[in-house]
Amino acid sequence: MCTSARATMMRHISRAASTRHPLARNHATAAYAPPMSGQPTEAPSKKSWTKSEIGEIYHSPLLDLVFRSASVHRQHHDPSKIQLCTLMNIKSGGCTEDCSYCSQSSKYSTATEASRLLQIEPVLEAARQAKANGSTRFCMGAAWRDLSGRKSGFERILKMVTEIRGMGMEVCTTLGMLSPEQARRLKEAGLTAYNHNLDTSRDFYPQVITTRSYDERLDTISAVRDAGISVCSGGILGLGESNEDRIGLIWEVANMPEHPESFPVNALVPIPGTPLENNPPLPHHTILRTISTARIVLPTSIIRLAAGRQTFSESEQAMCFMAGANAIFTGERMLTTPCSGWDEDKSLLDRWGLRGMESFEQVEVKRKERIGASEQVLRPAALKI
Repeated sequence: MCTSARATMMRHISRAASTRHPLARNHATAAYAPPMSGQPTEAPSKKSWTKSEIGEIYHSPLLDLVFRSASVHRQHHDPSKIQLCTLMNIKSGGCTEDCSYCSQSSKYSTATEASRLLQIEPVLEAARQAKANGSTRFCMGAAWRDLSGRKSGFERILKMVTEIRGMGMEVCTTLGMLSPEQARRLKEAGLTAYNHNLDTSRDFYPQVITTRSYDERLDTISAVRDAGISVCSGGILGLGESNEDRIGLIWEVANMPEHPESFPVNALVPIPGTPLENNPPLPHHTILRTISTARIVLPTSIIRLAAGRQTFSESEQAMCFMAGANAIFTGERMLTTPCSGWDEDKSLLDRWGLRGMESFEQVEVKRKERIGASEQVLRPAALKI
């Protein structure tokens, strides 16, 4: 190569290096680069995992596991961003299910009292407050087994979904079991995601819940997926399950037809009056192993550090985010359990140098919502209920 050609080439390389994505300059170890296409990406190829493969990952030396998961996280996500989510209980107590961890079950005597479904305006006001405090996903939970016989209540929830979507927020609900038609109507109203946790492995599940089968949960998830709604499905740690049950939970989720858009990891908050009220606290290394393994197996999913987060120290939470967790629930409460407040969490993220994720920023959500990089978020005024 002649001298002048070599010099020209070196100038181009130097110019390219100086205009790298800001994350490449500010985070020397980050390999993340955002998609460049203006259109939603195709569904990524999904590896089929065996339980033994996931078990090998889960049982690997902890620091090696965290290093590996952190590397995977940076290949698929912006490591400087965390999504802030707020979860509101819009109908508490009186549920006919017997989930042994839940204070809202009518089977147990707890401090949670049954209430009617909230009216629309208080919910919208709570969503406005959440948005003002930086939350970009607003979630609503109703303590129901299903929507059977709740026609007027369902219509009210559809209106809530449409109005909150009109605020430019992602909207998630958890309302129990859904039929395909109910899922379709939620999608038309503007619902972004539906939460329906598997809770634990198929083998351990009957020791936790007897009023709803594992396959019924999978049927609801299928209805949600088929309607074009993002699936949010994870589990609860500390129910009395073994390591193999945690591996089994991740295996079940990993082998769905599509990986869920998000995988919530909850630490049990023992509630007086429930069968699990005396369960011991969950060791931090257990939740760290679970998050790390889930990040490797579910590389594009959002991993939500959910209930029980406030029981861990700041340094323990930081380790979870280093391992690949990239969403938290923040606000006054999380259904019936305590939650870190917005001001506390914003200070926490400031100390870590992290920023809040925007609504509809995740690639998988964009794909489901058919939002291109140059497009406006679809407003529900164009949607029909």
